[in-house]
Amino acid sequence: MAEEICAAVRTTSQSHVELSSLCKLYPDVKALYDLTLTVNRGEFFSLLGPSGCGKTTTLRLIAGLDCLSEGSIAIDGTLVSSPTYFMPPEKRGVGIVFQDYALFPHMTVFENVAFGLYGSPKAAVAKRVSELLGLVGLAAAAQKYPHEMSGGQKQRVALARALAPAPRVMLLDEPFSNLDAELRAALRSETKEILRDSGTTVILVTHDQEEAFSLSDRVGLLNCGKLEQVGTPYEIYHHPATRFVADFVGRADYLAARVEGSTVVSGLGRFALSSTERQGSADVDLLIRPDDVSIADDPSGTAVITEVRFLGAHALYTLQLDNGSVLHSQGLSAHLLPPYTRVAVTVNMRHTVVFAKQA
Repeated sequence: MAEEICAAVRTTSQSHVELSSLCKLYPDVKALYDLTLTVNRGEFFSLLGPSGCGKTTTLRLIAGLDCLSEGSIAIDGTLVSSPTYFMPPEKRGVGIVFQDYALFPHMTVFENVAFGLYGSPKAAVAKRVSELLGLVGLAAAAQKYPHEMSGGQKQRVALARALAPAPRVMLLDEPFSNLDAELRAALRSETKEILRDSGTTVILVTHDQEEAFSLSDRVGLLNCGKLEQVGTPYEIYHHPATRFVADFVGRADYLAARVEGSTVVSGLGRFALSSTERQGSADVDLLIRPDDVSIADDPSGTAVITEVRFLGAHALYTLQLDNGSVLHSQGLSAHLLPPYTRVAVTVNMRHTVVFAKQA
C-alpha cells in the first residue's frame, strides 16, 4: 500500500517537499484544511500568518513530530507520511530549529552540534563540527556552555546543530522571535547566507511580514488552517488574492468605487484595472496602500491631516477626506507636515486591486 501511495506522489526533480491535501484534526479543532503546497529544491519558503493559523502544525507534520489526519507528504519524491504510512523523523532527512533553540544546557557547544552525529567516527565528527562552527562564526566558542552565550549565539549553535547531519530540508520555527530588533535583522541576513551556502531547502514559519518578505523566495499565507495565497513577496503585497491577505501584509485602506468596463472609478480618480476578471459593471472596494498616496500642502485641498507618525526616514500620515473616507500616506520625513494641515491628495496607482464591496 505504501509503495502505491509513494508512486502517486512522486514529483519532478525541481520539487523537493510536496504537501498534498493535508488535514489535521484535533479533538476540538480542525487545524489544517486541505493544504496543498510544493516547495522547490533549494528554495527559501515562508509560511506566514497569525498565531493559531496552522503554521507550526504544518512544520511538525513535515518533521514527523505529529501524524496527519488526511493527505500525504513527500520529500524528494519519497512518501514520508499519510494516514496509512509514517516514516520516523530521524529517517526523513529534516533538520529543525525551534523558537527556544532547545539546546542541551549540560553540553558544550561542541557537544550540542555533534549530538546529531552520534555513531559517526570521532575524527569525522570533529571535522564536521569544526566546519559548522566556522560557518556560523563560533569557532572559538566550542567549549562554552549555552548559559555563557547570548541569544544570537545560541541561535547560531542551534542552526549549526540542525545542519550537522546535512539535512535535505531545514525547518525554522520562528527562530528570531526572542531576539531584539537590531540583532534579529542581522541574524536574518546571516542565517539566509549560511543556508544558501549549504544548498538546503528551507521552510520558515513566522507571523512577521518583514521577516517573511526579506528572507523568502516565495511566501504562503495561512489563515485559520487554509492557504489563502502563495507567491513571491512582490506578488503577495501588490497583488493580494483576498482581502485577508491585503490586510495582513501591510496597511490597507479601501475606497468605495465602481467598475466601469476596464476601469475603476473612485472619488480620487479613474484607474485602469490590472486584470480583466472584474471588468463589466459592479460596486467594489478599491485597495489603496500608503505608498500609493502622495500629499502636498494646499489650502484648497480635499483632505486634512489628522495624525502624523514619525518613523525615522519616513512619516505616516492619516488623512480625513472631505467625503468622510480615511486614507494613509507614507512619505519622506525630511519635510514633515504637521497635523491639521489641509492637503491635496494624489493617488499613483501602479497596481489596481479591487474586492467585492463589503456591506
